[in-house]
Amino acid sequence: MADLRYNDVMDSQSKHDRYERIAAQLQELFIKTADPTARMATTAALLKGKMEHFFWCGFYRLVDGDLTVGPYQGSLACLVLRKGTGVCWAVTNCGRTLRVDDVHQFPGHIACDSRSRSEVVVPLRNAAGEVAAVLDVDSDRLAAFDEGDERGLERIADLIGPV
Repeated sequence: MADLRYNDVMDSQSKHDRYERIAAQLQELFIKTADPTARMATTAALLKGKMEHFFWCGFYRLVDGDLTVGPYQGSLACLVLRKGTGVCWAVTNCGRTLRVDDVHQFPGHIACDSRSRSEVVVPLRNAAGEVAAVLDVDSDRLAAFDEGDERGLERIADLIGPV
């Protein structure tokens, strides 16, 4: 039962609807501030609370050339990710969302928590359009994410605005 894929029990329409509700709630909350850190913190808390298959949810920000942890919800995070390795750095370098069904098969995967099994990472951009942070979501289940998660998380990342 531990390897039951979340996508086997939640159909794509109900997942889409859940992301739509989360996006609408965030839009309402974001009226109060344009501060990206406040928006990231609120996003991490809401996503972690509403999406059962999210084991860890948070942000890594590019600070002086390092990917440094930002607001997150879940177990203890790596403070600074080893340069050039792992899914977060791959997204920072390629500039597009990556979904990994089994993180232990990803070359150079950084195991901040050994219970993490799958991951989806979405880039966030600054006003110049450059990747400035990433939204990182982990699950303790294999292949817990699908295209619906990617699209929903990309929409939510866009709501945060330039970082």
